[in-house]
Amino acid sequence: MKLEGKQTWLFQNPLFVNSSGTAVGPKEKQGPLGNLFDKTYDDMHCEQNNWEMAERKLMEDAIQVALSKQNITQEDIDVFLAGDLLNQNVTANYVARHLKIPFLCLFGACSTSMESIAIGSALIDGGFAKRALAATSSHNATAERQFRYPTEYGGQKPGTMTSTVTGSGAVVLSQQASEIKITSATVGKVIDLGLTDSQDMGSAMAPAAADTIKQHLQDLGRTPDDYDLILTGDLSGVGSPIVKDLLKEDGINVGTKHNDCGLLIYTPDQQVFAGGSGCACAAVVTFGHIFKEIKAGRLNRVLVVATGALLNPTVIQQKESIPSIAHGVVFERAEGVNS
Repeated sequence: MKLEGKQTWLFQNPLFVNSSGTAVGPKEKQGPLGNLFDKTYDDMHCEQNNWEMAERKLMEDAIQVALSKQNITQEDIDVFLAGDLLNQNVTANYVARHLKIPFLCLFGACSTSMESIAIGSALIDGGFAKRALAATSSHNATAERQFRYPTEYGGQKPGTMTSTVTGSGAVVLSQQASEIKITSATVGKVIDLGLTDSQDMGSAMAPAAADTIKQHLQDLGRTPDDYDLILTGDLSGVGSPIVKDLLKEDGINVGTKHNDCGLLIYTPDQQVFAGGSGCACAAVVTFGHIFKEIKAGRLNRVLVVATGALLNPTVIQQKESIPSIAHGVVFERAEGVNS
């Protein structure tokens, strides 16, 4: 059985991250991880005419970097899996129209990075593809315009608010040996505790993250000590303490094993309120920072749990609560392999 326990896929064949690409905007470039990203922009427009085209450019850049590191082209990819935050996944769809690769469009909100990797890995493990490309993106201005208010409006924001990361991350997956292997993935359930504040995503998503982490450990018979790092996607300063408390109530103490991408990508003096969020948050931190730590041998086994709030402006205006989800993928250092 490739299904371990209730929700975890245990891959039977060797699966590897062959390469990754990251592209980010100016605030991310100025953050503590700025020198780790492959391509950076000093302008939020990313040399394009509008915000939406800028986000598209970021995804195209990330994909091109990932492909060039492997010295391959889109013709070498069997399936492309991607998604973003915008209505109808327009960033991913418009990028896909140029790539001409068989395409599976996904929406998991900010969990899309790990969702796309999990599904791509499953397709390769099952023999349905030899090489997969997974990508996701977000842009601060496009997200603000769609989910809240246009940036130009200058609306006031509470301290629970997070700052959507402007960026994109892409990875190439296959059975070709490399320094980073993918061993399992845990598919999350939709969790809704009735929270309605769209300016406090950390509180809304924390229960989904805790549920996926708990289920992952239970399915595999592991404890937090079996990991060097348990990394959540974009819970930031509000949600990260909550996920620790929720897990502790279930007898799981993640302690110093836990960190959050939304806390790693910015410094507090960058005026990001509670921290970072958005589809690109987990993607660029994992692909730009965590992968380098694994390759350097400073991390050997990492569980990345990307979190997503499954809302849209219409249902929030109708006073609906915010359902959330979290998907986890385990990345491990492959001994004796050099990319």
